[in-house]
Amino acid sequence: MVDIGISEKDRKKIAEGLSRFLADTYTLYLKTHYFHWNVTGPQFRTLHLMFEEQYNELWTAVDQIAERIRSLDFPAPGTYKEFSRLTSIEETDGVPHAADMIKALVAGHEAVVRTARSVFPTAEKAADEATADLLTQRLQIHEKTAWMLRSLLEKP
Repeated sequence: MVDIGISEKDRKKIAEGLSRFLADTYTLYLKTHYFHWNVTGPQFRTLHLMFEEQYNELWTAVDQIAERIRSLDFPAPGTYKEFSRLTSIEETDGVPHAADMIKALVAGHEAVVRTARSVFPTAEKAADEATADLLTQRLQIHEKTAWMLRSLLEKP
């Protein structure tokens, strides 16, 4: 029996939202790592290093999100099958050109932001400050990363 001041019904609903958030984050992690391995072109070094920083940050985030789900006393999803069912991020077929990689990552970060925002109402209604804090921190990171990636697409 968990008695942390949040009803089981609310904890379940929050955990379900966080599971979608986890799936999006993990899917974006995989995509970013994939692009890190396969990027080519004149921006190779810049993008290769940037993607590495981003996938390492996402890897840490995945653990934080999963542990929050566990703190609410629900199992965290962790299989490709579950993630593919829960994510809102589309997989990338083939190896896109660098600019298309950047566009795909911008779309991925924006999708993660939308999913995070969708969990806020339930967390706030249940006075789940820990989840709201996690979501707020993640929103700042994803919005900043999307901005930085978008700036690479601007023409001089």
